[in-house]
Amino acid sequence: MADQLAGLADDRALLGRTSTAERVSDILRSRIAEGYFPPGTRLSEDSIGGALGVSRNTLREAFRLLTHERLLVHELNRGVFVRVLSVEDVEDIYRTRRLVECAVVRGLGEPPYALERLAAAVTEGQLASVEDDWKGVGTANIHFHRELVALAGSARTDELMRSVFAELRLAFHLVDDPKALHEPYLQRNRLILQALQAGDAAEAERLLAVYLDDSLERVVDAYRQRVGEDGTALG
Repeated sequence: MADQLAGLADDRALLGRTSTAERVSDILRSRIAEGYFPPGTRLSEDSIGGALGVSRNTLREAFRLLTHERLLVHELNRGVFVRVLSVEDVEDIYRTRRLVECAVVRGLGEPPYALERLAAAVTEGQLASVEDDWKGVGTANIHFHRELVALAGSARTDELMRSVFAELRLAFHLVDDPKALHEPYLQRNRLILQALQAGDAAEAERLLAVYLDDSLERVVDAYRQRVGEDGTALG
């Protein structure tokens, strides 16, 4: 916990003079997504508030916002914890992803598309794989799908999927073998990118739909090895 708080203290400068619960929740959301606070971690008001230099009321409001986003859970007389997803949660996350991401690709309109940031995410994943950084590959994969959604040019869709991708990372953090989980999708990301570069949105959508179905099966299988159907950790 000390190392986690030390890293969090570095984020204090991001608050500046306009410290708000929304900005605190942005910081904590990012830290949760990056694995600084793994699923099941109890979040101490005193320690985190001290690290960020914010009031107890501000921090509690940030916790409330993240609880609403399903990243945290409040347990009576125990405190606030980073949520451990159930298998049903994982399935619902992928259901949402399929609805939104495929709709974004389907609605792209006429090419050419602005794909520079999508291509950068593909390169990011490849570089991480060369360094055998498979959690980094997972992060690059999230970046790829975030940039795919951003092609819609909708701030509301971006905000919705920001929370969905943060929840997805909660599942990733409980998978024992991130290489086996993420490696197959390096090439599949490139194929989707190439289809869009060729102006073939229909093929990109087809590849994406199969991709998401396969990824759901892989994540659920890996996830069940660590937690029960209801999110209870297994021995």
